[in-house]
Amino acid sequence: MSLEEQRIVVGIDVSKARLDIAARGEEWPVTNDLDGIGKLISRLQTLNPGLTVIESTGGLERLVVAEMWAAGLPVALVNPRRVREFGKSIGLLAKTDRIDARLLLRFGEAVKPDPIRLPSEEEQKLSALMTRRRQVIEMLTMEKNHLCSSHPAAKESITKIKTVLQQELDELDHQIEDFIHQFPSFKKKDEILRSTPGVGKVTAAILLSDLPELGTLDRKKIAALVGVAPFNNDSGRFRGKRRIKGGRPSVRTVLYMATLSATKFNPVIRTFYEHLVLQGKAKKVAIVACMRKMLIFLNSMIRDMQPWRSSIA
Repeated sequence: MSLEEQRIVVGIDVSKARLDIAARGEEWPVTNDLDGIGKLISRLQTLNPGLTVIESTGGLERLVVAEMWAAGLPVALVNPRRVREFGKSIGLLAKTDRIDARLLLRFGEAVKPDPIRLPSEEEQKLSALMTRRRQVIEMLTMEKNHLCSSHPAAKESITKIKTVLQQELDELDHQIEDFIHQFPSFKKKDEILRSTPGVGKVTAAILLSDLPELGTLDRKKIAALVGVAPFNNDSGRFRGKRRIKGGRPSVRTVLYMATLSATKFNPVIRTFYEHLVLQGKAKKVAIVACMRKMLIFLNSMIRDMQPWRSSIA
């Protein structure tokens, strides 16, 4: 691939029925189905782009991303908010599918986001099971809340639904555990992750399914990917509060809960947390710093395929 070819960036705007593509002064649409995506891939293979940029759109992008990955075309999946902010910064405020495709192309040229590593079929199945588990928990919580505030006439119905949901949650937990044990790589990584004080089966399963990059990136990149890397807010002599943003909500949520447990039961994390608090750090700030430290530990453990040990710090 020549240097000129490496610089080619493609932007694809995804909607339910159509894909709008912008590449090298060309713009064209295709249908968002296997036939249209097949035509798109054939054309892109001729262009040989260095990067194709697509927004995360809640699942509408999955087919095109999977097919492009299988064809060996590098794809970056980006946060729509980042793209909108970039558009405002360059004065591009109008919004149509064609304009969005052009904006994604310009975003890719300026920001150069890293191509994604597509989860394996097993990782996608585990992620689907974990997503369903989260949905069932949300419904179960709603029914429990309804039971506390409902009229006595409705309590029998709520209790029945609550029982069914609890049974479904138990069944999902068994399915997830069995699924992990079916695959030696999952089972080994699960054992390594759960050897860490504070990390339980739910945290380990989410890390396996929703963070396939664990163990393959350096400490800064994995922290930024999950959304626990602090962003500066400085101007001149002003030093604002560092904040975290972006990342993967499902991973960050379970990492937060695991870290809360670790500040009590994990000697390394507990000592680090207490040290930060004694230094005057706010407890929330100290927890976020511990989340980042915990993630870095887990990343190195999976990289080296070694279980937790206190000397890891």
